Amino acid sequence: MSLVLSEKDADGIVTLTLNDPATLNAISDLPMIEALLASMAAAEADPAARVIVLTGAGSAFSAGGNIKAMAAGQGLVDDIPARTRRNYKAGIQRLPLAFEALELPVIAAVNGPAIGAGCDLATMCDIRIAGQAARFAESFVRLGIVPGDGGAWLLPRVVGFAKASEMALTGEMIDAAEAQHFGLVSRVVADADLMATAQGIARRIAAHPPEAIRMTRRLLRQAWNNSLPAVLEMSAAMQAIAHHTEDYSSALARVISATGRRT
Repeated sequence: MSLVLSEKDADGIVTLTLNDPATLNAISDLPMIEALLASMAAAEADPAARVIVLTGAGSAFSAGGNIKAMAAGQGLVDDIPARTRRNYKAGIQRLPLAFEALELPVIAAVNGPAIGAGCDLATMCDIRIAGQAARFAESFVRLGIVPGDGGAWLLPRVVGFAKASEMALTGEMIDAAEAQHFGLVSRVVADADLMATAQGIARRIAAHPPEAIRMTRRLLRQAWNNSLPAVLEMSAAMQAIAHHTEDYSSALARVISATGRRT
């Protein structure tokens, strides 16, 4: 069984589906991590790919940690704390770094519970769409642990420090409507419409020149963490490249032809 299903359509939209419904698509185990990283890398290397849509098979987006494996001392957990630390660095902590390095934008189609690391996985994406059945919880504290996957960095940047603190310190679940109110998702749709909505947004993105999509995504990510002078310098460098692409010349010609404007 493939732990991550990958499908690309004619518009260059790559749909990645976490495919372990028996564990509610837990992402803490190394095989799932490796499968997701490999699928992302393959999409990134495909010049025909434009956008990634990430979702979960079955009734959940991702339950985060594999509780049974954790209880059995398997997966990330080791009897020796130093090894557990190394397991996190060599395992699940590779995911936020991989998402940060991507050039393809990623849309999360959250089709059910996104719990713990599953909630953090959603925050790694650029755009989040929720079905009405979606639920979110930064629930690590309920197990007596902390967000070990970068959630303490990711969640405050998405929902603000106060709401992130409330979620992380109470571990309580929020529904899709509350998630939208605090900006964790940009829209909530009927469960039956979730994938069509995510695919529709992806198609609107994919309609634009591919290099411009990739550079814009990278620029937005870099702008998240850098000063204005650094972002302006990066913007100028990327713009210098963009102005010399065939896509730019073609798009400019189309606009002039459609509007008759030359100045």
